[in-house]
Amino acid sequence: MVARIYRPAKTAMQSGKAKTQRWVLDFEPEVAKSVEPLMGYTSSSDMKQQVRMVFESQEEAVAYAKRQGIPFRVEKSQARVVRGAAYSDNFKFDRVAPWTH
Repeated sequence: MVARIYRPAKTAMQSGKAKTQRWVLDFEPEVAKSVEPLMGYTSSSDMKQQVRMVFESQEEAVAYAKRQGIPFRVEKSQARVVRGAAYSDNFKFDRVAPWTH
């Protein structure tokens, strides 16, 4: 029962950064998921996979894990790289890729 403490990444479906400022503690799976043969449902007998706790800071999540005696692993998030681009760059004379229209 090892817990992961991490900061979730931005969802690819939206441009906002909601729910990325908080830290999440969840448990790694102990038992592999199995497929029910008749209907094809995926299930698991590991109930700890359903537990997901949210904390305001990394220190709070680590303190909770230590207080409860839960072994944990902290995963650092990578810095997001934002490349600036303007619409006018599509029509530049010295464009890297040729404009095919």
